[in-house]
Amino acid sequence: MKMTAIRIVVMVLAAALLLGVSACQKKQIASDAGAAGAGGGFGAGDAAGRRGIGEQDLGAGAGRGGAAGGMVGTPERTAFENEDIFFDYDSSALTAAAQEILRRKAGFLKANPSLNITIEGHCDERGTNEYNLALGEARAKSAKVFLVDLGIPANRIATISYGEERPLVEGRTEDAYARNRRAHFVIER
Repeated sequence: MKMTAIRIVVMVLAAALLLGVSACQKKQIASDAGAAGAGGGFGAGDAAGRRGIGEQDLGAGAGRGGAAGGMVGTPERTAFENEDIFFDYDSSALTAAAQEILRRKAGFLKANPSLNITIEGHCDERGTNEYNLALGEARAKSAKVFLVDLGIPANRIATISYGEERPLVEGRTEDAYARNRRAHFVIER
């Protein structure tokens, strides 16, 4: 009887430990929604084409510069990936400067039709994790919708939100906050 009680206690503790570890993990919102309506706000997106959180397979190294296939040289790839677009505070609306950058990116993608990209949405550290994940998703979708409207097929563009988890600049200054409110572009293949 004593051995059975010890086994039950050990099993309960193991289950509690597993639940505790999984509850502490950061969540990422990943989607590959089809073209959303103009505006790219929080409600934007085609609900029928949307995948749920964590269901999208972005492949190994998602968001970290996966292998680009064949024709794109390192300078072109670097130029494409190193030009982020930036957003105003608490906004997913594209600025005029962001739209101009996206037009150049659309030209690059049209010239390289075999490439797929991931658009990462990022936020500054203000706000809750949940809010920033949603805002990062809205920013990535806003950029995707604009590229789709310029003729890039939606199935070539994946989106993911990192919220505040991957800041470009550490610090609590207005300049640091402004540089962290961005969408970053990664060539996947």
